Amino acid sequence: MRFLTLALTVLLATSAITLRAESGPVRVLSLDDCVKIALEHNLNIQIERMSPDLAEFNLRANYGTYEPALTLSAAHSKTESTSSTKSETDSLRGAIGGFLPWGMDYSLGLRMSDSYGTILNNVGTNLFTRNPFEDATADAGFFQLSQPLLKDFLIDRTRLEIYISKNRIKTSELGLRQQIMTTITQVEEAYYGLIYAEENVKVLEKALQLAEQLVADQRRRVEIGSLAPLDEKQAESQAAASRANLLDARSGRDTVHRKLKGLLSDEYSEWMQATIQPTETLKAVPQPFDVGKSWRKGEVSRPDLIIARIELENSDQSVKLSQNQKLPSLDIVGGAGYAGAGSEFSSAFRQVRRADYPYYSYGLGMTIPLGNTVARNNYKKAKISREQQALSYKQLEQSVLIAIENAVADGRTSLERTEATRQAALYAEAALKAEQLKLDSGKSTSFQVLELQSKLTSARTAEIRALADYNIALAVIALNEGSTLERRNVTLKVK
Repeated sequence: MRFLTLALTVLLATSAITLRAESGPVRVLSLDDCVKIALEHNLNIQIERMSPDLAEFNLRANYGTYEPALTLSAAHSKTESTSSTKSETDSLRGAIGGFLPWGMDYSLGLRMSDSYGTILNNVGTNLFTRNPFEDATADAGFFQLSQPLLKDFLIDRTRLEIYISKNRIKTSELGLRQQIMTTITQVEEAYYGLIYAEENVKVLEKALQLAEQLVADQRRRVEIGSLAPLDEKQAESQAAASRANLLDARSGRDTVHRKLKGLLSDEYSEWMQATIQPTETLKAVPQPFDVGKSWRKGEVSRPDLIIARIELENSDQSVKLSQNQKLPSLDIVGGAGYAGAGSEFSSAFRQVRRADYPYYSYGLGMTIPLGNTVARNNYKKAKISREQQALSYKQLEQSVLIAIENAVADGRTSLERTEATRQAALYAEAALKAEQLKLDSGKSTSFQVLELQSKLTSARTAEIRALADYNIALAVIALNEGSTLERRNVTLKVK
């Protein structure tokens, strides 16, 4: 009866993969297939892909500061003096004005007004007459400007924002590149992790089969009286442990499987019942390792280092603006136009058209802040912030160097482990076969065979783990030196 139970256990264990595959569609995917799917559907990439567009719109909004504005106004006023003089005025004004990239404030437009009413004139002793009047004035083509010569001349807040916005487009593209690199590396880790998990399940299934076979053999020996019942119990204990290990391995495989599906999908429900079947196998293709070369690559290719250098440039411009704001305001101002006046608008405009009365003005205006506390302290703050960012960049640079060195060391060690674990698995298999023969001839014990079975399982698991770790280490090296896209033949184009 116990033999039948154990046989059913083996049957259920070996059929679990078949049931898993039949629960949904099987998607046979290579690593390149997974990378392509992730580039299109990964949610993190989709989110980050919007950042360059946001940065572009922000830059355009900042440039909008220089767009001219049309100003129109109309007004009516009425006054009445104590001498019973009454007057009303209608005025109209239209102008186009704005700012230019070098700091100039300008305005070009037209002004006109019409005043009319009555006025009391003294024509004799206690004798007054009420006389109507009307005066029209026009001022056409008037042009006014103000150009800073010190403060806000070489740089101002708007120009700084535009400079930073241009750099934000660059950093957003670099951020997208970083996200794509990170996602590709995560896909590689999950893909190789899934291959390892599948192979590990096979190893543990084989271990369970060996353990169950030993149980059956031991039971036969107990039944014929050539073996003590204790040896059978030891074999059953080993089989139970093998079943537990197999269950853990399957659970781990399913977890990695779900992780990979999550990286490849923007609608997880469409992938939930699917089974990914990797087409690749774990191999250890030797690669040259050179920390210096990897560091030089990282220095010029890593997006985070490039972004940090751009942020330093932004800080330099902030210091430049703060220094400029300490200067006094010295502006050159001027204006010009054509004026006309008469009892009617027609006569006033006639004078304007003939340019009868041109006018112009120019001058200088200066404002010197007393104390200048705000500007001086803002300048000091900007300088300290720049120094702080420089130290942060140095810290990042150092951490990158350490990360690259660690990644290269892990890659080198992983490559060495692949050969060592391969040999260990071969030796463990040979040792188990020899011990099994000794057991069959009565020269060994079941305990020793169980011990060697456990060692063989551990050796095979370590072998495939080393192969997976080596391939993952190569992906991590590429990520740390900023060459993931080139390694996976991915070209990034940002519109």
